[in-house]
Amino acid sequence: MIAYKGFEKGLICLGYHFQMGMNITDKANCAANGFHCAENPLDCLTYYPRMENSMYCIVDAGGDMDEDDHDSKISCTELKIIKELSREEFFLHSLAYMADHPKRRSNHKVKEDKGSADDGYAIVRGPDPIACGKEVGDILAFAKENKRGTKIVQVALVKVDGVSVKPNVWYGIDLRERKAF
Repeated sequence: MIAYKGFEKGLICLGYHFQMGMNITDKANCAANGFHCAENPLDCLTYYPRMENSMYCIVDAGGDMDEDDHDSKISCTELKIIKELSREEFFLHSLAYMADHPKRRSNHKVKEDKGSADDGYAIVRGPDPIACGKEVGDILAFAKENKRGTKIVQVALVKVDGVSVKPNVWYGIDLRERKAF
């Protein structure tokens, strides 16, 4: 099962040093043990919220698996680390997850309709989402819903560069300047 995992720099999680490729343990219980990952990439930010101190990877979870109902967290006995994701790739995977699962409860990091960057990013969802970065390097991720909110019809991702996308300016999914409502 393809999933996502956050780590401290160096592929470290709770003192355990993971290796690229296959990692194996003997038990999987979401509340107590096993290798943890998440189906929704954004759920990694619950456990590793500071992107500058963390790394995020796409993984293949297998073996014995356990889930809980808190979020999309999974515990497994086999975890193959496939690839480290750049910040842009991480948010593109997050937008793809939202588009593939539009009716699932949004992660608490996703703002409805309007959001400004916090910790280097803003993720906004709604029929006409707008977002604002605070500084150069912030990521703005947009998910436009249909009017009923049952389907994501468009996504966009941009990095505040200070030239075409400026800090402290509101943008719509078309990346045109907007007034905050």
